[in-house]
Formats: sequence, C-alpha cells, structure tokens
Amino acid sequence: MIIYPAIDLKGGKCVRLYKGDMAQNTVYNDDPAAQAHDWARAGFSWLHVVDLDGAISGSTENQQAVRNIIDAVDLPVQLGGGIRTMAQIEHWLNEGISRVILGTIAVRDPELVKRACHEFPGQIVVGIDARNNMVAVEGWVEETNISATELARHFEDAGVSAIIYTDIDRDGTGEGVNLASTVELAQATSIPIIASGGVGSLEDIRKIKAAADKGITGVIVGKAFYSKAVDPAEALKLAVS
Repeated sequence: MIIYPAIDLKGGKCVRLYKGDMAQNTVYNDDPAAQAHDWARAGFSWLHVVDLDGAISGSTENQQAVRNIIDAVDLPVQLGGGIRTMAQIEHWLNEGISRVILGTIAVRDPELVKRACHEFPGQIVVGIDARNNMVAVEGWVEETNISATELARHFEDAGVSAIIYTDIDRDGTGEGVNLASTVELAQATSIPIIASGGVGSLEDIRKIKAAADKGITGVIVGKAFYSKAVDPAEALKLAVS
C-alpha cells in the first residue's frame, strides 16, 4: 500500500483545512518545498499536492510553490486543484508532475478526461470528493446530483490510473476514513482506489491496508502527520509489513 503525504497549498503556504472549509485552515509550513523535502527524507515514495486556491478559481494559483516542490525532491508528485483543460494537463506533465488529478472537470466534461487518458496514459487520476456519497465540485463548494459510484463507473474503461475518493465531512477531522463508502466504491469499479479524508491514527491506516484486497491501493495522510497524531516512520513500516 502506498501512503501519500499531503501538501495542500493556500496562499503559497502548506495548510490543512477542516471539512473542506477554506476559512478553517491551519498553516503548518510557510515553505512547501521544505515540507516536500522532509517527506522525501522520511522515506515516502510519492507526494500528493493540491492547489486549494486553484480548486476554487479554476486555474493554478500556486504555480511557484508547485515548481519549488518539483525542484526540491526526486519523487513522483501527483497534483490537483484547478486543472481543467488539456493545455493545463500538458503544461504540468511537461513541468515534471507525474500524475494530474482531475476533479471538477471529470463532472463537467468527462470526455476531456477520457481524451487525456488516451493522450497521457498512466498519468491521469480522477478525484471524487463527496458529501453523503454525492459528488461536490469547484473546490467542494458546489454539490451535484451525481453519486460517487456513478461517476467512477463512467470512467471504467477510460484508462484512469486511479481514483482518489474523499469523504469531505471526514477531511481534516481525524475521525477515520469512511471505510464503508470507500470499499463500496472500490467494489463498484476495477479502477484502483486511493482513500482520503479523516485519517487520525495508525489504526486507521491499518484498517485501510486490510482492505487492499478489495481494491484500495493507497491512502492520503495530511493532518494526522502534521499534528503528530501519526508517526510517519511507523506508518511507512505498517504500509510495507
């Protein structure tokens, strides 16, 4: 199982939100590149980066911070937040991003996602963020009438490399991942699922790993690492055990 430490960018800084609320953010590091270096030194094999400002505006707002992260580490980075055109996708892949995460555009223009999968095989991830299993877009501000399962199934044969599933009401709470909904989604599609939102303890990671045979291949951990509720070394040891 892969553990993806999260670097969420707002105003050029590394922050964490509470339940996706931009007004409830805590700054954990003024230097995202330094934070990336810390995660690389800790032994992680991937980084998960989200431009929170971009998710709202629809264009990358923290470009310099993202470039600094790419330059700081020799690790694959997956990037999401405001990437909604083929030009933006190509730009970031050319900049050195390994995988681009498409969320809002997966709802607005699913055909673009399918074209991107065809043009950039293995480099497109779909982000599905949901409240009560219904997908939310535009930086989690706008809710839709599309279920997480319905959206996932739409990309079943598109070539999506993974789906990141986030229960928004768990994100940043430390209450534990919504494992039941995550497993339900994983069993509804053959696309590998990355769990996200709510990890608060090593036991949460252990439960997610136990569901690997159901199609959950990774987990994103943010606040639990930053608040020291979970020790990165112990998490990595568990992931490979």
